[in-house]
Amino acid sequence: MTTVREAGERIEALLDELAASAPPATMAKVSELLRSVMALYGDGLERVLELAPERVRDLAEDDVVASLLVLHDLHPDSLAVRVQAALDRVRPYLGSHAGGVSVLSIADGVVRLRLEGSCDGCPSSALTVRNAVEAAIFAAAPDVVAVETEGVSDPAEPALLQIGRYRPDECPVPAGGGSGRP
Repeated sequence: MTTVREAGERIEALLDELAASAPPATMAKVSELLRSVMALYGDGLERVLELAPERVRDLAEDDVVASLLVLHDLHPDSLAVRVQAALDRVRPYLGSHAGGVSVLSIADGVVRLRLEGSCDGCPSSALTVRNAVEAAIFAAAPDVVAVETEGVSDPAEPALLQIGRYRPDECPVPAGGGSGRP
């Protein structure tokens, strides 16, 4: 099943292709068509919410419907509430990897977070945690354009492995290569 974000990216790619090859008058018609379809769907969703106000919360729990509600500015929860709910859902996982996460700020669609705990300084664990957090936020808040994290190593930076000089008299393995066990 295609996610709402993937569908949006595909629509943008198709529009870019059309813009590169279609005459301006055709692009103007395409834009008008898209605005009309979007307005129709937005009005329809708004009407559904008016007809079934007791179901708004249930509708907002569905990922696809929630994304459409966000798109048409009809979601019952603010961006901050949706981001916090996403973090609450991923916190049990974080507890086993990073310890915790806190929101530093949310502005202009950018969520700034601080990851705390044992993950600090561990690139592979940091990447796993960062991916889990980002996936949860983007699923709950498709209107977020970026997630920036602090408190974790940059997984793009290679981990530094320090190797000292080996001295046979300091070797923990007994002479003869045995394990030291009887």
